[in-house]
Formats: sequence, structure tokens, C-alpha cells
Amino acid sequence: MKRPGRSLILNAAVIAVAVLTLIPLFWMVSASFMSPGAANTMPPPLLPRTPTLEHYIALFTRLHLLRNFLNSLLISGVTTVISTFINALAGYAFAKLRFGGRDRIFQLLVAGLVVPAQVGMLPLFLMVRGMGLVNTPWGVMIAALASIFGIFMIRQYALAIPDELLDAARVDGAGEFLIFRRIVLPLLRPILVTLAAFSFLATWNDFMWPLIVLSDESRFTLPVALANLVGEHVLDTELMMAGAVVTVIPVLVLFLALQRSYIRGVLMGSVKG
Repeated sequence: MKRPGRSLILNAAVIAVAVLTLIPLFWMVSASFMSPGAANTMPPPLLPRTPTLEHYIALFTRLHLLRNFLNSLLISGVTTVISTFINALAGYAFAKLRFGGRDRIFQLLVAGLVVPAQVGMLPLFLMVRGMGLVNTPWGVMIAALASIFGIFMIRQYALAIPDELLDAARVDGAGEFLIFRRIVLPLLRPILVTLAAFSFLATWNDFMWPLIVLSDESRFTLPVALANLVGEHVLDTELMMAGAVVTVIPVLVLFLALQRSYIRGVLMGSVKG
């Protein structure tokens, strides 16, 4: 088969997969604007006959979802900033600083990647309870303030930083933190953006840990609050779709805003790693 024909088939396959992926998302948005009960008819309509905003109004007035939205935004934003900084410090230390047992400690950390997160939830909850952070935003955030995967990403990327550059800065009298802030952080920017996107998405979509730590409905994150709505409004498909749209929008906006840096960080990290 000639190259143009092969390229045409590959492009058609990619478009077909993209369309199949987007159809459920399109129907989710469409159903959120349908009148009550319209999405449950057979066959379900593709577009709303009489578009309405009543489900979105109900979410933010009667069901007070705005506070849960702000809870998720606060927790995800603070967690992303702090965890990115901590992971950058640790990853740089494992890559460029010399201290006893460095490689052995890093190997133990990497081995921890094979342990399911659910296994550590009970001891982590006991630690959070001992610190008095149950039912607080910090109790939710503390579990994600440092991650083995994040440290691994930063470390692999930081290995490519020339040692001569860092040694020259030390000879000129620069301290380690000044070197990290003025030299290392700018060089790590692509992978930091990628890691920040990963961290925000993971925290924003996390359901299990906030469900365990939080007990006050006013402090629920958005996924936990929406799960509670399912029990109360199990047949209100349109309302559920509106809640799903509200959950997806910040993630979509973040990805579109950071798309170039995100892809660049992934590609450069794969080459340098």
C-alpha cells in the first residue's frame, strides 16, 4: 500500500476513535439541558427539544453545589502548588545532591509504586486522625503533598541538567537553595507544568480519600457531593449530567490552557529519561 493511502487510513481511524470518544461527552452536555425526564425516554434524544438551565440553577441554589465546587478548587489548587514544589525539591536532591544512601532510598521509593494506594489508606487515616486533621481540608490534602511518581518524574528529568553548571554556581558562592530557585526551577519548567497538571487532575477527581476523611457535607469535594446526589436523585438523569458537566469543565479548561507545555514536558521527559 502506498504511503498516502496508509496515511489516509490511519487518519480515518483516528477520527473514528475520536468521534466514538466524544459522543458520550456530547450527549452528557446535551442531556444536561433537557427537560426533566426527557433523557430517560426510548430512544433517548440526541438534542434537547426545549433547552433549559433549570438543572444548573438547581445545582447552585437548591443543592448548594457551589460550596463543594469551591472546596474542590481550593483543595486541588493548594495541593498542586505545594506538591509540585515538594516533589521538585526531592527529585532534584535525588538527581544531583550527593548524600549517603541516596540511590538505595530512591530504589525503595520506586518499589513503593507497586503498592496499591488503597493498602495505605488505613494507616494514613490513623495518622491523619492522630494529627487532628479529620474532616478538614488539610486532612484531604496531606495525602497528596508528595508522591513517588512525582519525585520519579522530576528526578529523571533533572538528571539531564549539567553538573558543570551547578558546580560553577557553587564556585561563585551560590547556596543550594539559590541554585535550585535561580537555575534548576527554570530548567524544570516543562516537567513541572506536566506534573502540576497530573496533580490537579488526580486531586480534583479523587473520590475515595475525601469520602473517608470528610464527614461534614459542607466540606465535601465535588465528586463526593455528586455521589450523594445519586442516592437522592437516582432517576434525575438530567441533573446528574449537569453535575458531571460542572465537574469536567475545570479539568478541560486546565488541559486546554496547558496543552502545549503538558505535551512538551511529556515528550522531553520521555527522551531524557
